[in-house]
Amino acid sequence: MSGMMELYDDGREPSRSARLLAQVQANPALPALGSAVVQVVQIASGDDDAVQKLSHFILSDVSLTQKVLSAANTVEYRTQSRPQVTTVSRAIFLLGFDAVKTIALAMLLVEGLTGAAAQLARQELQQALAASLTGRELAKRSGRRDGEEAAIVALFKNFGRLLVAVHDPRGYQEIMAQSAEADPSAVAIRVLGCGFDTLAEAVLRDWQIPGTIIQALAPLPSGVLRRPSGEQEWLQHVGGFSAELASRLFSSTPGDLAVRQRQLLGRYGAALQLDARALDELARYVAQEATALAYSIDPAGLAAPKGDGGATTPETTDLHEFLLTPHTGDAAEIHPEPECYPSGKPLHANDLLLAGVQDITEALAAGKVSREALMMLFAEVLLGAMGFRFVAVCVKQPGVQQFHAQVAVGENGMARRNGFVLPVAGGNDLFHLAMQNNVDITISDASQPNVRALLPGACAALTAGALSLVILPLILGGRPFGFIYADRARVAPEGVSAGEAALMKTLKAQLLARLA
Repeated sequence: MSGMMELYDDGREPSRSARLLAQVQANPALPALGSAVVQVVQIASGDDDAVQKLSHFILSDVSLTQKVLSAANTVEYRTQSRPQVTTVSRAIFLLGFDAVKTIALAMLLVEGLTGAAAQLARQELQQALAASLTGRELAKRSGRRDGEEAAIVALFKNFGRLLVAVHDPRGYQEIMAQSAEADPSAVAIRVLGCGFDTLAEAVLRDWQIPGTIIQALAPLPSGVLRRPSGEQEWLQHVGGFSAELASRLFSSTPGDLAVRQRQLLGRYGAALQLDARALDELARYVAQEATALAYSIDPAGLAAPKGDGGATTPETTDLHEFLLTPHTGDAAEIHPEPECYPSGKPLHANDLLLAGVQDITEALAAGKVSREALMMLFAEVLLGAMGFRFVAVCVKQPGVQQFHAQVAVGENGMARRNGFVLPVAGGNDLFHLAMQNNVDITISDASQPNVRALLPGACAALTAGALSLVILPLILGGRPFGFIYADRARVAPEGVSAGEAALMKTLKAQLLARLA
């Protein structure tokens, strides 16, 4: 990597660019950030497993989950007649897989690199989102069905700027101050000794980002560009154009935007088959969407959007004592916190469950939701609406006499999912008794000896630490098909209200209707 930069100013002292790269690579957070970024990049679209993997990844980060849900609840994506989006799966259905993936990548890059220059980094967030939106729109307008790679290339095109903003804020401000009459990348070469693209490439190669993406970040020749000869060159043109358009739209330097767009059209018009009208439409769309998205996921770090494009400011007797029945006690005795009971269950769980029922109803009505995607949505609804730490949907596996977790969300979701295996032939434990009798079970205090005695040894490790739990059997054709398991790490003396119990049964009925 070092060979791509001039390492020494006079043969003895490291150049400014080399010192900057060394400082970037010395960042202790960079390896973990790179691992997370690569993980998201490698999640391909187009199948149910991809939606599940992306949902799992986002749910593992509370802050990221909040950002995605916030974006899904902006005016641009949700009308007044629709309920609040409360699950990541629903957000993916609503925004689209690629859009949510872009938001996740952008937030990882910005939040993973913040520090003393946090505000400068957040200013770059808007441009990164704008560039990515531009790449996806260009792919769509060119007839390409998959705009994901173009969107990622465009997003990473701004990565070098972000690195400089975080690790050399004085250099970044110097570059921006000189960029009114010159291309920022050219100014960066003059100020730092290397371009933004070179710095980004060095780090992305360390992260082992796919070569097609890195190659598309290479600087373009100066002057008017000709039509690309192949897909790789097209990606390179898209990345360059997207970054330049985003820079022009959100630049803080003085200048006439119309003049800048004419310059952009003169350079890229023929290569990307854009005319003045198409460029104007694209610029308006990108400016509005990027502003709304950036503001919705980071309102504190950006000025509120203005104008029309802005957004306005997530055996039966053995089971009797555990049956899922309404709680009649006085909830006021529990001294709830402002938003949740001490157990972690939201005070407005009934409203959240109702929103989940509506989400699943819409997904089923659309006719495009698969069994696995619906299981994921169901699990997320329970996780958020009832404040569980972990939810698993376990079904009988074909060809083997076992129930296995098809979907699992929450704390250590993926690890616990792989270990959640229960034999179909069972004994006197809560799981099998619930399925044999087709009764829903809720346990407010799972630390009691009579409860622990009814938990199967096969699931001892998976239920460890569970102090309140729910088991909902899935019965098809009179036979056990599986069950839903959910738990919390705290006791839940507030129990389950009549409305909550009814809505949980409705959710289960929706899932069973799709599984049948």
